[in-house]
Amino acid sequence: MTLRVERGVVFGFLGPNGAGKTTAVKLLLGLARPTHGTGRVLGGPLGDRKSRRRIGYLPELFRYPEWLTGREVLEFHSALAVLPHADRKREIDTALDLVGLVDRAGHRVATYSKGMQQRLGLAVALLGRPELIFLDEPTSALDPIGRRDVREILADLRARNTTVFLNSHLLTEVEKVCNRVAIVQRGRIVADGPLHQLVGSERGLRIRATCDGVPLRDVLERFGEVEDEPNGALVRGLAHDHVPDVVAALVTAGARVYSIEPIVQTLEERFLETMDAK
Repeated sequence: MTLRVERGVVFGFLGPNGAGKTTAVKLLLGLARPTHGTGRVLGGPLGDRKSRRRIGYLPELFRYPEWLTGREVLEFHSALAVLPHADRKREIDTALDLVGLVDRAGHRVATYSKGMQQRLGLAVALLGRPELIFLDEPTSALDPIGRRDVREILADLRARNTTVFLNSHLLTEVEKVCNRVAIVQRGRIVADGPLHQLVGSERGLRIRATCDGVPLRDVLERFGEVEDEPNGALVRGLAHDHVPDVVAALVTAGARVYSIEPIVQTLEERFLETMDAK
């Protein structure tokens, strides 16, 4: 597996169960040793302690002592990260505010819902403003509001030029937050690139229109493959530059046009397409 992630990128690392995603993260963090090959993280070799001090990590499976409060968990991890004493309270307050746990900071972890524990784990990963953050399924236990909040946090991290390495099975979430994606299968990268290039460009148009004169299909067939739909048609294989020509042809034919919707390949479609091809 050969992989390079630039600074400041929100990077989505995707693949089916058993593809090697978690193993790759453990190797990058120095939690596992490679049998062959090498790598560098933040300029240092794998497992380098100086580099690891600049990394935040939220594993998929984690558990904090239930008798501690949320703030005490963060104080403990601030000490583990050897944050300067003068900065710890500010860093903890900032992390709690970012994940929306300020009002529950003094409550014991035992009283937290699964979603709140996920937020607490994210707060731990954000302590010390790391340059690189590994997040393994950070939204899996969150409701829609929580997922929106995580998206906003990731957008803020990207604005601060923080690199985020994100593992997730929620492809719709990845599509909303990542600007680069790689798909891995059986330990090999099978697709990699900027999100907009990976999913491709527009693949056609969905048109909602009525035409009392010439049949709608007759107007559209010269632009691409046409499929009839209720109150309109689907045109596949249409080049983006021809969209104005389609509109002009419909108007000339006397059609009443209600909507024209570009059809774009989703990340889920590209993922499944890639898996089927391998």
